[in-house]
Amino acid sequence: MSDGAKNGSDSLKDAPLTVEVWPELERAESLARGAALKWASGVFCRPEQLERLGQYKKRETQRTSSIHSRLKSVVQSYLEGVGWGLEQLHDAREELSEVAHTMKKVSAEARKAVSGASALHELQEVADNHCQLLAAVSNLPRLYLVKSKVLETERLVESRRLLEAHARLMELERWQDEVLLQLCTPPVGGGRGGGPSLAPEDELMVRDYFSGVGRLVEALGKELWTVVGSSLAQARQNPTLLVSAVRIIEREEALDQALLEERGGGGAGGWSGGANARPLPPGRPRCWRERFFKVMEEAVSARFRSVSYLHTRGPGLAGHLSALQHTVMGDLATVRHLLEQCVPPHYRLTQAYLRACHHCLQNHLGQVSSWDLESGEIFAVLNWVLHIYNSMEMMGQPDLVAEMAQEELGSLITQEGLEQLHNKYVQSVRRSVSEWMQKALEVELTDWQRDQEPDTDHEGYYHTSLPTILAQMLEENARVALMISESLRDQTIQMGLYEMENLLNRFREALVGFGKEHRKEPNNDNKFYLHYLLASISNCIILKHSTESLQRQLRPPAPGRYSRALPGTLAALERAVKKACRLVMDQLLLDIQPFLQGILTRSWLTQGNVTPKLCSVLEHHWELYGRVRPPCRERLQEESQWLTVIEYVRALMQKRLVCRNTDERQQLAERMSQDAQQFRDVFQSPEDEGTESEVNHIALLSVLADFIQLRDPSMLSLEVSGLVAKYPDISEEHVLVLLEVRGDVSREIRGTVLDLLESTAPKLPPGYRPLFSDILVPAPSMSFCLPTPKCA
Repeated sequence: MSDGAKNGSDSLKDAPLTVEVWPELERAESLARGAALKWASGVFCRPEQLERLGQYKKRETQRTSSIHSRLKSVVQSYLEGVGWGLEQLHDAREELSEVAHTMKKVSAEARKAVSGASALHELQEVADNHCQLLAAVSNLPRLYLVKSKVLETERLVESRRLLEAHARLMELERWQDEVLLQLCTPPVGGGRGGGPSLAPEDELMVRDYFSGVGRLVEALGKELWTVVGSSLAQARQNPTLLVSAVRIIEREEALDQALLEERGGGGAGGWSGGANARPLPPGRPRCWRERFFKVMEEAVSARFRSVSYLHTRGPGLAGHLSALQHTVMGDLATVRHLLEQCVPPHYRLTQAYLRACHHCLQNHLGQVSSWDLESGEIFAVLNWVLHIYNSMEMMGQPDLVAEMAQEELGSLITQEGLEQLHNKYVQSVRRSVSEWMQKALEVELTDWQRDQEPDTDHEGYYHTSLPTILAQMLEENARVALMISESLRDQTIQMGLYEMENLLNRFREALVGFGKEHRKEPNNDNKFYLHYLLASISNCIILKHSTESLQRQLRPPAPGRYSRALPGTLAALERAVKKACRLVMDQLLLDIQPFLQGILTRSWLTQGNVTPKLCSVLEHHWELYGRVRPPCRERLQEESQWLTVIEYVRALMQKRLVCRNTDERQQLAERMSQDAQQFRDVFQSPEDEGTESEVNHIALLSVLADFIQLRDPSMLSLEVSGLVAKYPDISEEHVLVLLEVRGDVSREIRGTVLDLLESTAPKLPPGYRPLFSDILVPAPSMSFCLPTPKCA
């Protein structure tokens, strides 16, 4: 150890010991002690383990020594790295000093060179003037020939010798470019610090002198686009001119590409690349190939405009679309078989023509769709767009699909436009359908006033022309709409069903007015009032079948889509049928009412000649009901039975006949049984006997007859309980009237029966149609008496 180190160590020993303890160190030490205590408490939990204390101590001592050794080696390697870094910093400092000294020398030399270069400015100006004079002298022969060359080229263009004219034009342009290039050439042996420049007055002078070249370019381009615009006719007659035009366009395109590459650094010589790049000549790039396709598209648009528009609207729209089809396909055939041979393959001319036709058709059909079209015109447009255009007759041809798939072309009309056309079509058809339905309803109302029986079909059912007209109209509209698409068919069916619902509401109102008019004059000349009511019911049944057929044609809504609410056509049909059936029953009641006044009277009991007349009327109605289509036929027959029984029991409840003895009760019961049998003979065919409907209809008369002819009054309570069990809607008033009609019921038996009725209140079973609820019992007539306590 050196003396300095020894002195330093002695001074450290003599200095007071002040050690700064970090908080992290204290925390680490406390954690280590805690971990050690935890480990020791776990190891030495039993006394016999203390014997191995020496072994544990020796192992921990070795581990501590190993850790100290590793720490020393780490600190040593870190100190070596620090020393090496200090040496590198020292070397870099020395090198930077040398560089700074060298830069000072270079700066001094540069200042000396700048002062010497100022003497060369005059020499540079002389060299520039010499270059300009040299360019003028070398180009004088050409400059004298410019005007004559321009005139000669103009004559070539006018005579449509396009290739020769273009060769002369290229020569004139080359002369112009060389003059401009020589005027802006940098001095010989000069520096390359800046790009080539040209004085504005010099450039203006050159362009004025070569102004005829610009006119030649315009004239040649005009001729080229005229040839390209009439390329279809040129290809059929003489394609040579078109081929020449395409060759010129390709030459110009190659020149544009070469000049652009040279300007971007691809040219030869010292003038290519960077700031010294050669400037583009005036009017370049011309992009004549791009202009070629634009002119082709303009020519296609002109071809579309040339198709006759005189009779486009109305019935002529379909012919106009057909003319478009023939024009497009004829032009495409010319392009594929003739024009494709006149242009290079990379033009893909058929594809370009397809795109141009498609674009023009989109614009034209968009204009046509904005017109106020009728349904037939809209159908022609939709059919042409959705079916004819993409069919094998047009763009669906295999040769055209090989050129460009239909998906690349897209649709002629957007989805929004198609929906608008669909809505226009449906609204137009709706107006027509509404008018025809109104006319059909007016014809139907006129038929009701005819003095003859309605027509019958092959099955013998009454009908009129109304359902046939409506069904054929709606089915035809759905069939025509299906030729376009299923969605349009669904919209048309929905519209037709809504219109039919409106018609049925008006039809029901007409039925109501028909009935009111008949009730005002029941003896008018309309002898076939009932017949036309029955025909109306049959018409509704036919319309129901047609409606259900139309609804079955509707597609179910797609998953996740909102389900369309169907029109209430069937509900409107049901309301119309109910109203017609109600009017039929009202007429039946009106016809049998005179005979109902004579039943259950003394004369009826003795003579019995009223019931056969009543049955003849019922039989006549029953036969007419057979002219109605099922299930309304059965409905009318059931309602007629119901009405007859109700009116018969209502006549009984009026107490026109009260029995005075057993013989009259027996005679009344027999007469009622005979009437029931006569009604049964009228209303029921042999195969209907024993059906459940008999329980609540004609069978009621037999039950009441048995109740009246019961000989033992004490059994009336039992008979009443049976009557209540069969007809739970019978009330006390009805039973009291029946007891009064018998004429032999004492006050005690009546009280017993009333007590029985009070104790039994049966509920109406499911499906039971209340009968007695529709029969009102007349209020009992109160005899006049003085207000004495006894009377009270």
